[in-house]
Amino acid sequence: MTDNDQQEKLRQHFGRRVTTQARVVLDTWQKILDGSSDTSGLYDELSAAADKLVRYARRFDMTEHASAGEQIIDALAQWSGDPDLQEATRPAIQQGMDTLAQHTLRRSDQQTRAQPTTYRRTPVYVALRDQEMAERLIRQLEFFSFRATAFNTPDELMDACSRHKPETILMDVHFGEGTLEGIATVEQLQTRHETPIPVVFLSEDDGTIETRLRASRCGGEEFFYPQVDPGQLIEKIETYTHGNTVEPYRVLVLDDSRAQAKFMENALNRAGMKAYVITDPMRIIHALEEFSPEIIILDMYMPGCTGMEIARVIRQQDRLHSVPIIYLSAEDDVSKQLHAMSLGGDDFLTKPIDPKHLVATIHNRGRRARSLLALMIRDSLTGLFNHTHTLSLLEQEISRARQSGSTLCFVMLDIDHFKHINDSYGHPIGDRILRNLSMFLKQRLRKTDHIGRYGGEEFAIILPDTDAGDARRVIDEIRGRFSELTQHAGAQSFTVTFSCGVARWNGESAQTLCERADRALYSVKENGRNDVAVAADSDQRQPATEHPE
Repeated sequence: MTDNDQQEKLRQHFGRRVTTQARVVLDTWQKILDGSSDTSGLYDELSAAADKLVRYARRFDMTEHASAGEQIIDALAQWSGDPDLQEATRPAIQQGMDTLAQHTLRRSDQQTRAQPTTYRRTPVYVALRDQEMAERLIRQLEFFSFRATAFNTPDELMDACSRHKPETILMDVHFGEGTLEGIATVEQLQTRHETPIPVVFLSEDDGTIETRLRASRCGGEEFFYPQVDPGQLIEKIETYTHGNTVEPYRVLVLDDSRAQAKFMENALNRAGMKAYVITDPMRIIHALEEFSPEIIILDMYMPGCTGMEIARVIRQQDRLHSVPIIYLSAEDDVSKQLHAMSLGGDDFLTKPIDPKHLVATIHNRGRRARSLLALMIRDSLTGLFNHTHTLSLLEQEISRARQSGSTLCFVMLDIDHFKHINDSYGHPIGDRILRNLSMFLKQRLRKTDHIGRYGGEEFAIILPDTDAGDARRVIDEIRGRFSELTQHAGAQSFTVTFSCGVARWNGESAQTLCERADRALYSVKENGRNDVAVAADSDQRQPATEHPE
């Protein structure tokens, strides 16, 4: 290799590092626009990413990227926590992002797009030998708000991954010209990234144990053969993407030592958790009501009472029975520790506390507590809230709306002709449709909305701060889009529709509000289905007892 060839290879390598960092900046900005996480934390992350971009671009003489990065940094320097200043600063940041996006596009993109790309979601890359299946999958993925791209050769895929790390790759094990070349391509890709890319492998045969082990070792999360339903694949891809950000753990700390409490608060905040610290044990009831913690840390010995006594008071409340309680003390007598845990505690940390040990303990306890809570309040098939918890959330939202004077809408949704679907295609297909609809609703409604499986093929949706007109428009748009989604049952394909009844809360009880939404749904069923009806505020008739199938 000549010196010129080596220099060109280095230039290309460094260029990929700059464009990869540019994608990080663009994706972080998109998260801020989507409002999916804590904004202040994301602005700090964006500032650090932009600074790194400028340093890379200057080092490798990529002046256009450096200039765009500097423009973004200058705009970010004027940002503060004030919401008005934040909004005023966003146009300047967006201008820098648009410039950066233009210079980050591939040449082939620049020839076909007059406007910069908007990065809605980190992409899913599809690498299949069957191009017809790849196109069909991409169309299905787009219905579920994924951004998917298909590739024809391993080189194209490698180039795209060097520019922008995908959230998931759907890979044929034999993608390319040689046997198992798809696995070999993934093996090369994974060495280029600090964290592995989740890969869903497809194969025409069931694969030997050697093939499956090799696929698993290079990041293969799933291995499908030989025919796979698009709905199944989309469910798996949803599992391995980061569209749904995990909420930080809410940790309540009670410690009479202000220094120890501050130490704990800092350690928890650095780990990305939300800490609520009190030093007076007499404030525990108020803190529980205000903060609704997922984990509680109690100092064992405090003036006026002990941590064990506080734990017994906490356990007297049914809603807090499953919340983990961790004792904190310098007590090293094992028998006393066990006695303390027998009185309502779940774990014991001995002072002085190692921050890593603290964070690991909370992660373990928090993960288990969330799993147990999900079993109690969520439907096992769809992952939505179950009937009982949905009604509990409705009661809470009605109470909030009554106190704040805000609006509230309740929606009853029923899949049309669901019994016919089960009879024609089988219950596994019916279950898949229920899961598809639940995922469809979660992706198109706000995080502040509540979605529950009311029973069978019925769903319930609670829309806080929403009037009847807006509720109808949102639900009707979702209904129209879902009716266009092709469902598959082996070689057969079909579409599914649903009907909805919307009721605006006008001061009545939760039961009466549900009955009004139910009657509106019944009217849609009587008039041909596949529509949305809004209940009149004065509607006080007796509830319908049964919907026509």
